[in-house]
Amino acid sequence: MPFLRDWADLADVMTGVNSTSQDIATVGVKMVALELELDHHSHLKAELLLCLSGTFRCEVDGGIWIVPPQSALWVPAGVTHRVRASGNIESYTTFIPPHAAAKLPILSCTIDVTSLLRELIIRSAYFSLENHEQELESNIASLLLHEISNAPVGNLHLPMPIDPKLRSIFHDLVANPSHRGTLEFWAKRVGLSVRSLERLIATETGMSFGKWRQRLSILLSVQWLANGVSVKQIACDLGYENVGNFTTMFRKALGVSPTKYIAGRIKN
Repeated sequence: MPFLRDWADLADVMTGVNSTSQDIATVGVKMVALELELDHHSHLKAELLLCLSGTFRCEVDGGIWIVPPQSALWVPAGVTHRVRASGNIESYTTFIPPHAAAKLPILSCTIDVTSLLRELIIRSAYFSLENHEQELESNIASLLLHEISNAPVGNLHLPMPIDPKLRSIFHDLVANPSHRGTLEFWAKRVGLSVRSLERLIATETGMSFGKWRQRLSILLSVQWLANGVSVKQIACDLGYENVGNFTTMFRKALGVSPTKYIAGRIKN
């Protein structure tokens, strides 16, 4: 029953996770932190990181992923990633060896967690890591893997470019999302024509500059909402003239207002 309440115990817990031959091994985390960070690393097993409270920001496959409450991030085995967590954290990470993950996603993605999948993951955190697997544990593991394979995929992903000029622009915007610089402003700053910058952004991210910046606003607002920041403050921090404009943008992107979005993800 590996539960973490102190990050210093992570190495010991992972030793047990890596040594077990069971199809799943789940680690629970319950702690309060301003910010925790696991620098770039990878695992021999695939992992599904479920967030119940707090918020997780992960850098995977050259992009940024936000994991709000009631969502999970899937990271295949061997994929390098970095994780930052903050707030009143309750999370569960399920590790799955390659033979059991054969029918699961081959690329990183966020998934919307059903009630059944959530309860299966939490229940699996109480499994022993001894290699002798009980029939009940085996049945739960099979159902859990089936639920992962059928879970709806989320879209809280921000692609990050490889080109150094473009990457410098995007890092500046992540650090200062209220900056309202136009495409002309950024093109002049990095010594490119507007048309060249437009083509570069489309090639490396698959979206326009405006769509990328809007996606950044959505991801940051979801992260801040999960940490209890008010809608008014978020609108201000993102550079919106008023709350109404921000709320309209958020509703168009995610289908509900910011208040309803986060209310639906707060665990009762």
